[in-house]
Amino acid sequence: MDLFFQSLSITILLVLFLGFSFQIGVALYLVGFFSLLFFTDVSVGKLMANITWNNLDSPSLMAVPLFIFMGEILIRSNLSKNLFKGLYPWMRHIPGGLLHINIIACTIFAAITGSTSATAATVGKITLPELEARGYDKKMSIGTVASAGTLGILIPPSLTMVVYGVIANESIGQLFIGGILPGLLIALAFSTFIIVSSLLKPSLTPSISEKFSFSDYLATIPQVLPVFLLIALILGSIYMGWATPSEAAAVGVVLSLVFALISKSLDMGKFIDVLKNTIKTSSMILLIIAGASYLSVALGNLAIPYRLTNYIASLDLAPFTLMAVIVIVYIVLGCIIDGISIIVMTCPIVLPLISLYGFDPLWFGIIVIILICISNITPPLGFNLFILMGITNDDLWFVARACLPYFLLMVGVLGLLYLFPGIVLALPHLMIK
Repeated sequence: MDLFFQSLSITILLVLFLGFSFQIGVALYLVGFFSLLFFTDVSVGKLMANITWNNLDSPSLMAVPLFIFMGEILIRSNLSKNLFKGLYPWMRHIPGGLLHINIIACTIFAAITGSTSATAATVGKITLPELEARGYDKKMSIGTVASAGTLGILIPPSLTMVVYGVIANESIGQLFIGGILPGLLIALAFSTFIIVSSLLKPSLTPSISEKFSFSDYLATIPQVLPVFLLIALILGSIYMGWATPSEAAAVGVVLSLVFALISKSLDMGKFIDVLKNTIKTSSMILLIIAGASYLSVALGNLAIPYRLTNYIASLDLAPFTLMAVIVIVYIVLGCIIDGISIIVMTCPIVLPLISLYGFDPLWFGIIVIILICISNITPPLGFNLFILMGITNDDLWFVARACLPYFLLMVGVLGLLYLFPGIVLALPHLMIK
């Protein structure tokens, strides 16, 4: 009864603060503060200062502002437009045609920005007008951009992976590498769905009559080469052990600046906007991490994670049942809370259960990241839904319905990863060797 009362009180406080539109980081701080004040006799102010300093004074978190900085530079350069032009000739003969550019462009752009919103917004602004003008089905076009845009936090580098690695004390480099195959698997599932849908219903895609010469194909190489070079240097340096994720992020910032200067697409006004957005986004994420860490300590002082773990363990659930419950809880939370907040709030409670049942925390981290991907296309608060609404001026439910097949595909991939955990763990184990 004591556990139920405390948990219910904390949940009500959290709902109230979020319902009154408090910033998420501030709301987490306040819930932790009042939880300690009401249920313990610890010094809440002194504990807040110590927890905030100890959790933000982390070399691993240096990767967060650096990857954000890199992504902001690339968004404002010509790199994304050149990527579309470079991929266009290669995609036109595949069933589904240019819809595959949404999948491939989002997959590649995800690997250089680490952001779902940046990926969906950038690719959507470039491809959707082109696809509409060429007569592609609007729902298919929107669904592919919104859903493939979620891969920004699964295919490395990923800010969300950095946060999970810090919270769960897992290797960020191994998380990065572990996300590659699942990310490519989801992209392949999306493209397969497009091919099958186009073959079953040809009216979804127009016929393409344009012809390209051999020289046209050669001309695409310099348009896509900077992207692949950037990905190879960032991930290769981490995989080979030459650089930490933070050092690799710094290399990415330098290279993105070089590409922007070469293309002459980043003037002083845009650079100032880059700095402003980097500071704004970094501050928001770090405040959430600090607030959630404080709340986690408050929960720890109340022994809620320990008691909840013991309670669930006493139910003697089968491993599959436990994972099914966790997946459902994360999907529900994803409808109302952003991904980073979900991770930092739930990990102190869920990770002991995962360890108790013998699941690999690294494997579970990728499962969580995919669930966060799913949360970006689930109403009412899916970030990518709002981004596509802003680009297309369609209503929320139209965009959400367009994303439904891809939601089901991602859930299906989760099932595959449960049955075959080696899909996640193969590359990290190879990396260790």
